[in-house]
Amino acid sequence: MDQLYSKEEREFAEQMREFYRTKIPKEIREMNARGEINGKEPIVTTQKILNEHGYAVPNWPVEWGGQDWTPVQRHIWLQEMELANVPQPLAFNASMVGPVIAQFGSQEIKERFLPKTANLDIWWSQGFSEPDAGSDLAGLKTTAVRDGDKYIVNGQKTWTTLGQYGDWIFMLVRTNPDVKKQLGISFLLIDMKSPGVTVRPIQLIDGGHEVNEVFFDNVEVPVENLVGEENAGWSYAKFLLGNERTGIARVGTSKTRIARLKQYAANTRTKRGTLLDEPLFAERLTKVEVELQALEMTQLRILSTQAAGADKPDPRSSVLKLVGSRLQQNITELLVDVVGPDALYFRDSYDAPDGFSAVPEGAVDALPTYFNFRKVTIYGGSSEVQRGIISKAILGL
Repeated sequence: MDQLYSKEEREFAEQMREFYRTKIPKEIREMNARGEINGKEPIVTTQKILNEHGYAVPNWPVEWGGQDWTPVQRHIWLQEMELANVPQPLAFNASMVGPVIAQFGSQEIKERFLPKTANLDIWWSQGFSEPDAGSDLAGLKTTAVRDGDKYIVNGQKTWTTLGQYGDWIFMLVRTNPDVKKQLGISFLLIDMKSPGVTVRPIQLIDGGHEVNEVFFDNVEVPVENLVGEENAGWSYAKFLLGNERTGIARVGTSKTRIARLKQYAANTRTKRGTLLDEPLFAERLTKVEVELQALEMTQLRILSTQAAGADKPDPRSSVLKLVGSRLQQNITELLVDVVGPDALYFRDSYDAPDGFSAVPEGAVDALPTYFNFRKVTIYGGSSEVQRGIISKAILGL
């Protein structure tokens, strides 16, 4: 895709490429390529390095650590990060609560939280989904009742990713039950060490502990922890989800997986030669590659028409999220098909494909990866929700 970049953008890509491969510790990049980052320290270490050089939160306002970059430069920043197997800045901090606070928070809240959020001195958790409010997020029931200079919060959040590491949690809470459900929601920041907050792990089908339930039992939260205006939280949530969906396309990550997939297939012998010579498999692989290239071109086309610093979510991000999620699942399905029954025990030790970071003693678990990626068409707004947004906001149906 370099031919679609200007000379300045190609130089910027090379700058990012060099930085990621020289400043981020090799052992962290290797762990990330193998899917073996199971704790918080490698993520924290990486984000602190990025923040030190001004690369942790380029989408934020410049005064709070952002960069005066074009949308295409931000795309290059992320894609080169993915191609180098660098752990991304924690999304809850960099892409979710940080931009919301920067856009809608008071000056006091900005000064209090943004520097620590950018540097990952605070690990944020997301408190949106509930047992009966996932894709229908506006149906949430967790309440925050005003009592003088504090709110009293009661309820439950679920699917709280990496909540076991959380220092603070940004929450959607119901502050007015007597109006249309979207109009009675507020955006609240809660210290997870507060009395009455309980985190309980959820065991996943792949054996991992990635998500949690979080319970709130008469938790007292200072009123000054409200972001923006009371009962305006639904607008802030839409702004947040628009930012999240653009990154979920993960074009660079899909490129690295396809490169690895092709190496596996080239080493799998068949009657015609290798798996790459099998017409049905070659057709599936080619279709994924073409669709990924089309997705990237669509992403660049969208970015080229976006105004830097735009304060409204672009509904076209739903297209990227919808297609990108499906492609990620298709790639993991191909991986399991290549490995076959050995996927149950498969451990991958390999050298890097050309153009990608080396992982000399790597390991990729095919089946757990397959299971884990079933979630990508749900989080950040399910595919059904994305189709609804596309039909209304883009097609006008």
